[in-house]
Order: sequence, then structure tokens, then C-alpha cells
Amino acid sequence: MKLVTVSQMREIEKEADANGLPYAEMMENAARGIAETINDLAFDTDWEEALGLVGSGNNGGDTLLALTRLAEEGWRACAYVCKRNSQDKLVLRLQQAGGEVIFAESDKHFSNLTAHIQSADVMLDGLLGTGVKLPLKNEISALLDHALFVISDVDQPPYVVAVDCPSGVDCDSGETARECISADLTITMAAVKQGLLKLPAYKFMGDLALVDIGLPDDLKSFDALKIEVADYNLVAGLLPERPADAHKGTFGAALIAAGSLNYSGAALLAGAAAYRAGAGLVTLAVPEPLHAALAGHLPEATWVLLPHESGCISATASEVLSHHTQRCAAFLFGPGIGNTGSVAKFVELMISKKNLPTVVDADGLRHLACISDWHKKIPADSILTPHIGEMSALTGLAKQQIQSHKNEIALQYAKEWGHVVVLKGAFTVVAAPDGRATLVPIASPALARAGTGDVLAGIIVGLRAQGLDAYSAAVAGAFIHAEAGLIAAEDLGCTASVLAGDVLSSIADIMSRLE
Repeated sequence: MKLVTVSQMREIEKEADANGLPYAEMMENAARGIAETINDLAFDTDWEEALGLVGSGNNGGDTLLALTRLAEEGWRACAYVCKRNSQDKLVLRLQQAGGEVIFAESDKHFSNLTAHIQSADVMLDGLLGTGVKLPLKNEISALLDHALFVISDVDQPPYVVAVDCPSGVDCDSGETARECISADLTITMAAVKQGLLKLPAYKFMGDLALVDIGLPDDLKSFDALKIEVADYNLVAGLLPERPADAHKGTFGAALIAAGSLNYSGAALLAGAAAYRAGAGLVTLAVPEPLHAALAGHLPEATWVLLPHESGCISATASEVLSHHTQRCAAFLFGPGIGNTGSVAKFVELMISKKNLPTVVDADGLRHLACISDWHKKIPADSILTPHIGEMSALTGLAKQQIQSHKNEIALQYAKEWGHVVVLKGAFTVVAAPDGRATLVPIASPALARAGTGDVLAGIIVGLRAQGLDAYSAAVAGAFIHAEAGLIAAEDLGCTASVLAGDVLSSIADIMSRLE
């Protein structure tokens, strides 16, 4: 899935129309996909009645045609139409297929709307489209307000499917109207509109599905889109095969330098995550005092005990690690290593390992920020995993500026530094030096907990050890991590109680879905 602005989508449709795919055919294709999706949802249910809120734009047309298809397949289909003529060809097609049409202008007190919402199994929201401007006009506002009231009041509300976007969402900025109806599912056409993956619009989107509208393969305007949106299909295609005759060497060795007396759990979380992501061998390099406390919690790991100063990695630890780096497939440093002078010297010495696939996280990033031309000194194609604060330290930019222009800044600095950037937080973005970027379409407070970043870094180094290139490992790791957070929250019944260990435990659930 690709991420698109409203103007970009208009240009794509215009180019497609000029190249032999008429707007009418795009609408037919969209309607077919919507109807097929609804039929899939209804499989093994007793759903039989569909209501559509229909406006004057293209989303209204998609909705009318989808209702027509459903009527032809035996559904009781009704369109509640606003701002369309009774002689509209699409309205007439629905009526000819046996569907019912109610015109909002003749339903002064919304009594018909109320009755149909109360009886519908599915409600398609096609009232407004991607070009909406806020605030909404009074007539539309009143209609949505009433629909919201009925939905909230009915014992069994209909399953709400937003057509391309929930009505009242600004599909560029992510702003929402007060009257916006929360969808259970948003079916987006051809590409994901960028406003859906911003707050507050994201809270109204529900699940996300993509419908193919038949775009030609060689559209320049579509190919020019820079940002992908990660999903299970994309990530499953990135993961390595696991042959039956594999041995631990098949899946690579990950070396992780992490932890200090104050942050001892960071090493454990990262190491276990690397194993859960499929690495064949994980070696944890930790300050020597940590070993006794940690070893029993991860018996699968091998250990390198590092010299230390007051429980933090000593500068001389780089010499101890030298021969271990030669035997590993990927190296992670940074989680929980602390901010002492000895650690800073260790980081400065370790970044000279030029040929080692490297992931830098947490405290490792803050130490990098203090090294002149650090991006030229670390190994090529390194993966950097900053949160907003760490990105601020690396770039000198204000946190608010980074948060407000997250995608653009990740792309800018990935290119400038020559490394893969995983800019964490709500809607984590992964950017590559060659201009590619992938957005993880998840924002959840389940991941707003100490230690979850260590889990992410561990997943990424585990995937890198298995031979994935830097960008693929970062994309797959960020997606698996975010989905694991959602699963952990679902299992616990709330987001507030999710610990990093719960996210770690949920990795296996996501990996099983990706096989």
C-alpha cells in the first residue's frame, strides 16, 4: 500500500483517465471491491441489510454502485441520498436492481434514517469524500449528528464501513469534524490517504483495507509516490524462508552490547527479542556484574562479560569484543548502556567496525550525536532507531518540528547520513538513503512504556542477522513490534498494563501470522 495526498490522488486518477482507464470504470472497480469486502465480512453471519449514506461526490458514487451489487446478490440495500438528483444514473441503477432510495431532503425529521440505521447490519459511509473542507455545512452536519445519535442509542449498531475515508476527515491534515462517525473498517481506494494515518483521524478509521481500482502499471504519478504503508502481506514477503534442513548457523548470529547496573533489563529484552525474531544464536555482551542476575532468565543466550567502570561498559571493552564481532552476522549496541565517559569512549571505538551490519539504539544514539561526522564513521547501511528526543539530539532540530514533519525529516536525514532511520513513535516511519520510506500504520499507548524500544532493536538485529538488508529488517521489525503491542493490549484487556515483556511475548503471535 502507498501513502498519498489528496492532490496526488487526483493527479493519479487524471493520468489514469488519460491513459485509457475512465473515471467511470475506476468507480465500477472500486464498487466491486467494496461489495466483495462486505460479502467477505458477512460470510457465516446472518447479515442481509445494508444502508448507505450517499453524498454528491465520487465516494457517494462508489457507495451507490456497491449497494447495487449487494442488491443484485440478494441483500436488502438502501441508499440515503443527500444532494443527488432522482434522475441520477447511479440512483436509477440501484432502484432497477431492487434497492431502495430515500432522499434526505424529503426526510425532514430523519425518521426514515433512524429506522434504517436501527435495522441495518452494515452501514456504508459515503456521504463526504477526500476533498472535504471543515467545518461542515449545516445540512451535512445535522445528518451526521443524527446518525451518530442513533448509532450510539441502538442496542446493536450496524457495522460501519467508511468508503475511502470517514465523512468529515480532512484526508491531508488528519483533522476531523465533531460529527465524524467512527468506522469499524475504512476501505480506501488505490492508496492510503495520508490524513488517515494522523491523529485525530486515525481514531475514526477502524481497520484498514485497500481496494484495487485497476490503475495501469506504468503510471508515473503513482510510481512517484515515496511512502509505502506496511501490512502483513508486505512484511511476510520480506522475511527469510526457514528450510526444514536448517541449523542455527542458517539464521545467523546476533551480537548485542547492552545494559548497565541501572538498566540491566535492556540487554535481556533485546536479546530475547532477537531470538523471537528468528535469529539462530544471540550473544549478549554485558558489564560483568550483570551476568549473574541475567543469565538464568535467558539460558538460550551465550555471553561475553565486559570490563566495566561502576557497572557501565568500560572503554577497554572494545578490545574484548573485537574477535566476537568477526563471528557475528549483525551487531546491536546502545540499549541501556548509560551515559558515562567510559561508555562514550567505548562507542567511539566500536563504530570503526566498518564491515559489520550494525543497529544503533537508545544511549548509543546519544553518544553518536557527540562524535564529529559520526555518520561517516559508522558502518555503511547502519540502522538508527531514534525516538523523537534522540532524533532531536542527532539533528539539533526541535522536538515539535520533528513531530510535525516526521516523514519528511526521516527521509531527509536518511539521505543525508546514508543510513536507514527508524523514527519511532505513533506511526513509526522507516526511511532509506535512496528515498524509500515505509510508514507503520499503528498508534497505540500500549507501546508507551520503558523497554519497548529495546524489544524493537532486538527484533531488528535478529532479522538483520538472518540476512535481511538493512531497510527490510527495519521495516519488518517496526511492523512486528507495533503489531505485538496491539496483541499484548488485546490479551490484557487494556493498554495501560502492557509491559515491554508483554510485547516481547506477543512477537510469536505476529510471526505465526506472517508464515
